[in-house]
Amino acid sequence: QVQLVESGGGLVQAGGSLRLSCAASGRTFSSYAMGWFRQAPGKEREFVVLISWSGGRTNYADSVKGRFTISRDNAKNTVYLQMNSLKPEDTAVYYCTAKRGYGDYYTTTSYDYWGQGTQVTVSS
Repeated sequence: QVQLVESGGGLVQAGGSLRLSCAASGRTFSSYAMGWFRQAPGKEREFVVLISWSGGRTNYADSVKGRFTISRDNAKNTVYLQMNSLKPEDTAVYYCTAKRGYGDYYTTTSYDYWGQGTQVTVSS
């Protein structure tokens, strides 16, 4: 069992930065790939980024590539999402998620655990 708790969301102006954190409980954190999804009002939850258990492999959605960076610290059971050059269209609730394996990462149903989400609002 893995519990995920996000933090770091907030209100920022366009062009600004935020860093989200996701703290995981459970001894098996390092065996899970960790990811972030987001959901804007009235829209479906969408994939943002995934990082492998070792941190050696990442995949980003095209919409955030070059602006967002995911990292993880397995000693601290924490995954981070550094978000730079934020745009109003990045406004959403951001969810931390965990999955065994790495395939099919665009699909929400392939993930085993989800956090409660943290709100990110980017003003224009």
